[in-house]
Amino acid sequence: MIGTILVSCESDKKSIAVDVTQKDFPFFLPKEKPNRPLSAALERGYEAYSALRPEQNELYSQFKYTKLKGFEYNGGDGTLTRRDPSKVIFENGKHYVWYTYRNTPVKSLGMARAKEANDTIPSADWDLSEIWYATSADGFTWEEQGVAVARPPKPAVGWRSVTTTDILKWEGKYYLYYQAFMEASGLHGDYCPVAVSYAYSPDGPWIPTHKVVIPNGPEGSWDQYAIHDPYPLVHDGKIYLYYKSGLDKRLELNPSKVRMHGLAIADNPLGPFIKHELNPLLNSGHETTLFPFKEGVAALIIKDGMERNTIQYAKDWVNFEIASMVEMMPVAGGPYIPDAFNNTKDGKGITWGLSHFINAGGDWKHNHTILTRFDCDLSRDLHDEQMKEHYVKFSPEDHYKFGLSKKQKDRILKEN
Repeated sequence: MIGTILVSCESDKKSIAVDVTQKDFPFFLPKEKPNRPLSAALERGYEAYSALRPEQNELYSQFKYTKLKGFEYNGGDGTLTRRDPSKVIFENGKHYVWYTYRNTPVKSLGMARAKEANDTIPSADWDLSEIWYATSADGFTWEEQGVAVARPPKPAVGWRSVTTTDILKWEGKYYLYYQAFMEASGLHGDYCPVAVSYAYSPDGPWIPTHKVVIPNGPEGSWDQYAIHDPYPLVHDGKIYLYYKSGLDKRLELNPSKVRMHGLAIADNPLGPFIKHELNPLLNSGHETTLFPFKEGVAALIIKDGMERNTIQYAKDWVNFEIASMVEMMPVAGGPYIPDAFNNTKDGKGITWGLSHFINAGGDWKHNHTILTRFDCDLSRDLHDEQMKEHYVKFSPEDHYKFGLSKKQKDRILKEN
């Protein structure tokens, strides 16, 4: 082939002709894949990503964090926790968020001691929890409004704990989906299905259906024990509800289970939800955080699995591909998504939301989780150069926090 490709040079703002027949790969990266033999890495760079440079990739961002005002945590003694925020929505001239709220007389025991838990002593950080909500004018200072979904009396679905909620707005009504526990986490794992409550206002009152809306899978299936992190979006005139489950639990392996994501689809917010035949759709990621992007959907793959710390994209809302690798992702992110429920085919992306920090005091003896704000540039309507920086610089002290354990030092000394 004989020809040239015009590429832009930012230093002098001129177009430069690149000879694609030259032996060596050109100094200025061609915007389009050149018609020449390429290594697997270069081929992947052009085919798998929207750009070879991170700052030109709309689905790449750094994440910035800001401490929230308006929340108190009993002095960090471990008895009060707020975690797993929902998506943020804007209604009645203010922002709303829902979250898991635990305020118990004593701190959680830990799942390994679940047999010691009772009606007032929680096993896990999310045990004996309710769903509360808060509102904000600016997304930084929040005013807690109180309980949205309380634990129902035993033996109703969710009597032990209602946690990890997310919000759907559909035909003028509001729906909160949440994990509904009927036993203390740790007795047999972290087992639960999904239940739902609805309201005619984001301020409630919330009416529980007292029914399982998304059940666990049949015995032997990947989601037989847990349907976690229900996360609804509207696509193609239907409710697309993504969720997470834990599978392949084998005590001889550490960690003993893998986490993957699935999808259930319904025409009605109360179901029936039909699980997708290709489940699980994502092979990594601890929590569910997704948003419409262009005609498809993007997912933050947070923690856990071989593809953790990636942002992935599915043009068809089902088959995800890695779009970028990122750092310091928001844990349990609940973004503000203006087009989450309007059936868009032109998703604009996200710029901020809420997430959480576990063990916020750095002392597992007083373990509790706090809400925080994250900001990013994963939006087609924004270009923030600081958000597009390529890496986070950690101090030597930050690195030394992850130094060798005594066991590792003893092994090295023995080997030497």
